[in-house]
Amino acid sequence: MTDSERPREACGLFSIHNHPDSANLCYFGLYALQHRGQESAGIAVARNDNIIAHKGMGLVADVFKKRHLEQLAGDCAIGHVRYSTTGSSILTNAQPFLVHHRKRSYAIAHNGNIVNAYELRKELEESGSIFQTTMDSEVFSHLFIKNLDMGFEKGLIQAVSRLKGAFSFVMLTNRGEVVGIKDPNGFRPLCLGKLNGNYVLASETCALDLVEAKFIRELDPGEIVVIDQNGVRSIHKQESPKTSFCIFEFIYFARPDSTINGHNVYLTRKEHGRRLAREAPVEADLVMPFPDSGVYAALGYSEESGIPFEMAMIRNHYVGRTFIQPSQSLRDFGVRIKLNPVKELLKGKDIIIIEDSIIRGTTARTRVKALRELGVEKVHMRISGPPHCFPCHYGIDFSTKGELIAANMSVDALKDFLDLDSLHYLSIQGLLEAMGMQNPEEYFCKACFDGKYPVAFDDNVTRSWLDNV
Repeated sequence: MTDSERPREACGLFSIHNHPDSANLCYFGLYALQHRGQESAGIAVARNDNIIAHKGMGLVADVFKKRHLEQLAGDCAIGHVRYSTTGSSILTNAQPFLVHHRKRSYAIAHNGNIVNAYELRKELEESGSIFQTTMDSEVFSHLFIKNLDMGFEKGLIQAVSRLKGAFSFVMLTNRGEVVGIKDPNGFRPLCLGKLNGNYVLASETCALDLVEAKFIRELDPGEIVVIDQNGVRSIHKQESPKTSFCIFEFIYFARPDSTINGHNVYLTRKEHGRRLAREAPVEADLVMPFPDSGVYAALGYSEESGIPFEMAMIRNHYVGRTFIQPSQSLRDFGVRIKLNPVKELLKGKDIIIIEDSIIRGTTARTRVKALRELGVEKVHMRISGPPHCFPCHYGIDFSTKGELIAANMSVDALKDFLDLDSLHYLSIQGLLEAMGMQNPEEYFCKACFDGKYPVAFDDNVTRSWLDNV
């Protein structure tokens, strides 16, 4: 999909403690998490009682060259890849964010969205705080500094207690301590691993796999852990009435080779497809995805239905995000250069397209039109999640209802708009049952599907914040 068509997550986090090759390992960890953020990347390391960092706009491999990693020599490191959900996509807002206070230095990296950031920032500015960025992440750093008189650990706990919304943090101190923080609802993933006696924190287990670290556990909702020379210890667990892990991680965001809360993402997506085949069977010649979205659900749909799976669209993996269209008359060129159909597989066939979501719908419409022009007889579409009818305020970039085509069209109207012979979404109940766990409705945030937001927010205040960043 084009950048405007796919939902985008906030960030990916990685950190490693007390390893002589920390910067290089952090680089590879971020490389594994590149799918979680492609706007900017950064690494900070602790060395000689100081913190040094390198950040830049673009992909990890573009931001970091050999000379940068050589300059980042140190035993402890944290890293960050970013998409912007609050704060502009500019270098100033790239993370980790550095703070210097009373001969101490801190580097902070954040994944999520703090829904009371506007109110907290206003309060802090009125008391004299001066902000360097438009990131909600910086609010946490100011709260932490203001509470340091209580001591390092109590200051952390007090600062975190003021935050509302979705947040996973990793923090590095100039003394070589690494901190991991997860919000009380546990919206965003953050796990703990170990590499030859050295502790690692990462957004997903795929990053642990790449650096050959052993997975230990997920951080609990509301937990703060501190890693230092004495090992790892949990210093706080803030209780929450309900866990609200983002179910869209399993549908789309997380890498399929990751395991989150005991559930492998690849197998979970296949189960979504199997459930979809039972809910919405239809006769066809083949099942196909638009790579790379929908691939694993399509495999599950094919296995359950007995209809052959085909990769009937071939993706060009060498197209960059900044591909420049040569003229307005070729406005669809950027879409077509990314995916090309296998004409001999498709002509005269009835097909089922499996997608993981339809957010704005314009690219899906273009692709269905192209398939019709190839001579495809019938085009059925099946979506491996429910319709996105409500904006997300917890770190996904569809933050207004007007952006969501399913919020403004019925399924029948959307079927006609996309020129489909049939359209069916996986039901919320089917999605939850496909997770294969007890009481899944009590575990996941599914507000983008049902409008039931687990953490309250003032929408007018949120909009004002976003309008000013």
